[in-house]
Amino acid sequence: MSAPVIGPETRVADLLDAHPEAEDVLIGIAPQFKALKNPLLRRTVAKVATLEQAARVAGMQPRELVLALRSELGLGGDSNIGDGVVDEEGVEEPAWVASDEVATIDGGALLDAGETPIKTVSATLAEKESGDVVVVTAPFQPAPLIDGLRSKGHHVFAREQTDGSWKVWIQKG
Repeated sequence: MSAPVIGPETRVADLLDAHPEAEDVLIGIAPQFKALKNPLLRRTVAKVATLEQAARVAGMQPRELVLALRSELGLGGDSNIGDGVVDEEGVEEPAWVASDEVATIDGGALLDAGETPIKTVSATLAEKESGDVVVVTAPFQPAPLIDGLRSKGHHVFAREQTDGSWKVWIQKG
């Protein structure tokens, strides 16, 4: 059975299963990927995160990440690679971002403790009322978290801070 073609839609876990050496390649491309060494994150986030989302975490365009991986892994080729999803830059801040925060979650501290923020964020949102705003801070753009929350009907706005960290506002849907 041949390895799957690497594209923006490829799940990080699938990439690492097919190409274990890709872990070092990813870390070499962006230090944010050192989180892949955390077994919990490897078993959870890597199974749902796509290379498109990983590119956003690294501050790259998906095409750029895919081409770098293909090149480093000796796979070559640039066909069938879309430009990916545009990041939050240029999106107008929704009015609800200025509302009172009900809770703030330090995503970086959770990651440092070996936990995934999605569990804490989901539990916090479950306790809130529709329209309440929860804020998550993170050392990088948490693309899988953002996409997961949006898919569950929550409103999400994310902005990179001047120090390179990210602040994500979630309005319970």
